[in-house]
Amino acid sequence: MEAIRNTPANSTQDAQPISAHKAQPISPSKAKPIWRSILFVPASSPRFIESATRQAADVLQIDLEDSVSPADKASARLAVPKIAHGFTQAGKEVIVRVNRPWRLLLRDLEASVCEAVSAISLPKVPDAGFIKSVAEVLSELEFERGLVQGHTRLIAMIEDPEGLHHMDAIAQSHERMLGLIVGAEDLAVSMGMAVNEDSLYTPNIMALMAARRAGLIPLGFIGSVADYKDQNAFRKRIERARTLGFEGAFCVHPSQVAIINEGFAPQPDEVEHASGLVQAFEEAQAQRKAAFAFKGRMVDLPVVEQARRLLAKHEKLKQLERSRAAQFSSFPDKP
Repeated sequence: MEAIRNTPANSTQDAQPISAHKAQPISPSKAKPIWRSILFVPASSPRFIESATRQAADVLQIDLEDSVSPADKASARLAVPKIAHGFTQAGKEVIVRVNRPWRLLLRDLEASVCEAVSAISLPKVPDAGFIKSVAEVLSELEFERGLVQGHTRLIAMIEDPEGLHHMDAIAQSHERMLGLIVGAEDLAVSMGMAVNEDSLYTPNIMALMAARRAGLIPLGFIGSVADYKDQNAFRKRIERARTLGFEGAFCVHPSQVAIINEGFAPQPDEVEHASGLVQAFEEAQAQRKAAFAFKGRMVDLPVVEQARRLLAKHEKLKQLERSRAAQFSSFPDKP
């Protein structure tokens, strides 16, 4: 990290070293939020920034990377705090996707660490050491700005063979880690493979398993986020992702938001089934039955636990929608 601190791009080099405030440990990992849809918003586009607050995305991801031209990166970076504050005022969770080269990354972190930003998406993560280095910079910035240590979480994007090889270590590298996702387009380029469901299946399943082992949010689906025009095909990809165990996904177009939100939410028939199953279980317990059948199938404890989790997620989503509706109704209309 010493070389990183001494780079001209890092304006925190004269700040109090992190060793001076190690007495303030990272706070314990927060409960995983329910983040189904994470919509990219180019930081250099006023039109997309304004319209983003009208979308139903669970999270708005301010993008400083691919959607911002090199000529616009400096001005886009400076705009992050204002954009993030506006998004939180509209009741949105906010994350920022930063650039990968260290000189740009450090500047992006300087601009992005604030109360309004919940997490940073890190592209092209190669290994656990990279995560730890970024986490140290975040700790310094949070300390300087009076933020709780651990406020800024991390989403790792796996986009090359090195990251793929170290995926488990990346997922378990630091308390700040929140989510894991495969970047389909960049991974395909680095691997010399086509962007299709056959080639992307294995990397995504590897990411899913690594995320589950580490207690992170498994994000993504088998396919490319850029394929948004065929909504029926996109809906099928999201439905498949949910059955595989993914919990949310990035999206690049507003038309994808509703599909993702619906696809990663418990369906009405599932809620009804789970509610009936839990009720039947409680009745069986009251009668001291060790096992019971529900709708023609024997039920054991893992099935009951899965039903309870589904019902808990359903209730949390209902609360989220009520909160969002209240925020949206109080948000001023565009003049």
